[in-house]
Amino acid sequence: MKIKYILSVIAIVAITKTSFAQYSQDAIRFSTGETGSTARIKGVGNAGTAVGGDLSSVSGNPAGLGFFTSSELSITPEYNNTKVNSTFLGQGSSDTKSSGNLNHGAFVIYQQVNKPRGADRTKGWLSVNYGGGYSRTNNYYENINYFGTNNTSSINDYYADQANSFGTSQGTLARAALDHNLIDLYDPANPVYKSNAYPGVDQESSIIRSGGLSNLDFAVGGNYSNKFYIGLGVSFTNIRYNSLSRFYEDGTASVLENSIPTDRDYNSAFTQDQVTKGSGFNARLGVIFKPVEALRLGATITSPTWYNIDDSYSESLDTRLSNGNSYEYGPQNYSLNYNLRTPLKVAGGAAVFIKKYGFITGDIEYVDYSSAHLSSNDSYYADDDNMNIKTLYQSTINAHIGAEARINSMFLLRGGYGIQGDPQKNYGGDIKTVSGGIGLRFGAYYMDAAYTHSTGNKTIFPYEIGSLSPGAQLDKITNNGYLTLGYRF
Repeated sequence: MKIKYILSVIAIVAITKTSFAQYSQDAIRFSTGETGSTARIKGVGNAGTAVGGDLSSVSGNPAGLGFFTSSELSITPEYNNTKVNSTFLGQGSSDTKSSGNLNHGAFVIYQQVNKPRGADRTKGWLSVNYGGGYSRTNNYYENINYFGTNNTSSINDYYADQANSFGTSQGTLARAALDHNLIDLYDPANPVYKSNAYPGVDQESSIIRSGGLSNLDFAVGGNYSNKFYIGLGVSFTNIRYNSLSRFYEDGTASVLENSIPTDRDYNSAFTQDQVTKGSGFNARLGVIFKPVEALRLGATITSPTWYNIDDSYSESLDTRLSNGNSYEYGPQNYSLNYNLRTPLKVAGGAAVFIKKYGFITGDIEYVDYSSAHLSSNDSYYADDDNMNIKTLYQSTINAHIGAEARINSMFLLRGGYGIQGDPQKNYGGDIKTVSGGIGLRFGAYYMDAAYTHSTGNKTIFPYEIGSLSPGAQLDKITNNGYLTLGYRF
């Protein structure tokens, strides 16, 4: 696949949803994230597939519930700070956003299996435990700002391409650009729309995003002979995503006044507002095998999540000219109900326990993002977006490793590292996370705290005009703090 075509598709996804087009980017956005977990598992790099005995098993590997020998509950609030450093046309900028959320909350009910008098209580089914909870698997909170002087293109070139490709029917963005004197028809005999702007325009983009992915989780896990543990879980998922994007451009344009070309300064603002809500469900099957006391081997299969999504999108264009004229278009509103099937996930892991001194754990997860699929009973034709998903996205490996050290009967120390593979074939990078944490034990009560530091990068395109499409390089830094308060009973 030629890089020029890939660039073109990514850029179109970034700027427009007109006529219900280009939902492939959201399909991947709503397919990514990490398993919800307690601060303890966050502290060991979110490597919890084979650990067991932690309330993260309610939202992760449900087989881990089989390790519980008492009932338990916990709650984990979160503080999130995101900073995005951007580089656009040689200019650097940055913006930050902070938020607080409930990241995880869960309980487990211990149910010992009754055995006949005299039976071996270490053999056969020993317990079947039930759990439920809430987990937050992705945060969309971020502010993005970038600016620079563009000497090679203008967003008016994009409007002209829209006009040449789809015409200038009333109520379209291309018609608005024509009415606002941002583009003109230069040869009526051979109709070609072109930008009215002179080279050297000042451009700025401001994007505000919020929302997240969350689950209501239910799971059951059993213990067979303290060797084999199996569990089944289901999750009812929820999407909330808001994005407000404004692209500003200031420059000089050749405007026809009484059929005479006249140079006028102009400023324009193109605004896109997206509100997306959705719900869905998935299921998980997990196992943990303990061949010897010191070793645990775990695996989890998570089904695709089947979503039904309501998307509301609007766009508007405001223009001011130095001759005193001003123009407004929109907001033009579009709405769509569609279905999304996210990829299947397969994870495996191992944990080595060093007597009472702690453990070392690691796991890997495989996700094929190119298998995500869109469909709709509405007027939306999903084939083009599904082709983009297969063309632009790829399978990834997510890897996590961590360790916990028991310093004494009350105090524990943790550390970890994780890599989330980039779903894009181009213009992105892996997300790398360093984590650390501590734990305190007070009889039936406990407290865990964790800190994570994540870094990642990607390139976004404010508009698409082929090889001259300007790209903004974004370097994202996320710092999170988690505090788990728990009680065993």
